[in-house]
Amino acid sequence: MNFRWWKQLDFATKLPFARDRLVEGYFWILGVYFEPQYVWARRIVTKTIAMTSTMDDIYDAYGTFEELELFTEAIERWDINSIDHLPEYMKHFYVALLDVYKEIEEEMEKEGNQYRVQYAIEAMKNQVRAYFHEAKWFHEGRIPTMEEYMSVARVSSGYPMLTTTSFIGMGKIVTKEAFDWVISDPKIVTASAVIARLMDDITSHKFEQKRGHVDSGVECYMKQYGASEEEAYDKFQKQIVDAWKDINEEFLRPTAVSMPLLMRVLNLSRVMDVIYTGEDGYTHVGKVMKNNVASLLIHPIA
Repeated sequence: MNFRWWKQLDFATKLPFARDRLVEGYFWILGVYFEPQYVWARRIVTKTIAMTSTMDDIYDAYGTFEELELFTEAIERWDINSIDHLPEYMKHFYVALLDVYKEIEEEMEKEGNQYRVQYAIEAMKNQVRAYFHEAKWFHEGRIPTMEEYMSVARVSSGYPMLTTTSFIGMGKIVTKEAFDWVISDPKIVTASAVIARLMDDITSHKFEQKRGHVDSGVECYMKQYGASEEEAYDKFQKQIVDAWKDINEEFLRPTAVSMPLLMRVLNLSRVMDVIYTGEDGYTHVGKVMKNNVASLLIHPIA
């Protein structure tokens, strides 16, 4: 991983409110694919998850609603000329985001796979639309129903976007039909997003409510059904188990797409289980996460 790229962005100074989690993000993506032939894919998806994490903090923890409206409109246009009306910190981020996708485009041009770039961009736009939808709920003081919440939160989990992006650097085994499949909300991708969202909500909702965040699924469920926090946890854990069953079912032959592609979806879910079981090991990097990173990246295998 090129840490020089991250340091040169200088987000720590220019966006000090954002989580600085490049190493943890790289650990995350190593769980998605460790194979040597996917070195470029790892680099680009690590950059993508780092940018998405920062964007999440812009929407959840820092940007005013008016700023978020401007930023969302700029993303829809996806044009460097759209930065004129953005505040300085958003300009810096927006230019960095476009640069990541320019890198994708340049690599895909070498391979003759330029069409993949548009899938990646549209997936990121969907991510931003979901972030803004949640910001609007918070701005309006509205608690959505669980059905409304999950329709948006599955996308804002980042997993549909990361799945789509993870296909880009996998070479010839990925076809246009595979991209059409992954953006069609197949059961396995939906299940993976459910796992990501509900595990995140269970471990993070108390902290997020303190910093001023849209109501998580926990709060939505409690309000809609008059349930206790523990009852919401139990319900979500059952839904997570059901989602894992859906993932297992999608691996029964014949499969919708080739097994290497399904493995990216499975591995994204596996990493979520590692990082978010019992705690949010990404936002609050504790002993378990530090040990995981050290055992993988620092300590040699005997």
